[in-house]
Amino acid sequence: MKRDKLDLALEQKAKDFSTLLDQLDGVPDKKKRLWKEIYENAIVDRQNAYVLFSSLVNIVENDSTEHAVHGKNLSTYIERMSKANDQLIRLAELISKAEKADESIDPEEMFKRINS
Repeated sequence: MKRDKLDLALEQKAKDFSTLLDQLDGVPDKKKRLWKEIYENAIVDRQNAYVLFSSLVNIVENDSTEHAVHGKNLSTYIERMSKANDQLIRLAELISKAEKADESIDPEEMFKRINS
């Protein structure tokens, strides 16, 4: 049941992100699709790593032998979540840059377009 809730949350996040991308007028659809795919992959990677990490934490908790065996795996899951977060941060920077470019209007350029 917990997995179903995570999947629903993932779907909602993807929908919200698509809505955000749809509001950007100056970005080509091909780039929007790529950004959406990057976003979805990053949140799925982060979600999957978190589920595995949480499961493994329950196994190694209060058991030094299990921790010695699985400590490297825990570290790997944390690194995967961190990389996914880095991807999301970079994507947010790209979208912010696109929003600023979309909002900026050069008066000279507008004048040239009107007079063309």
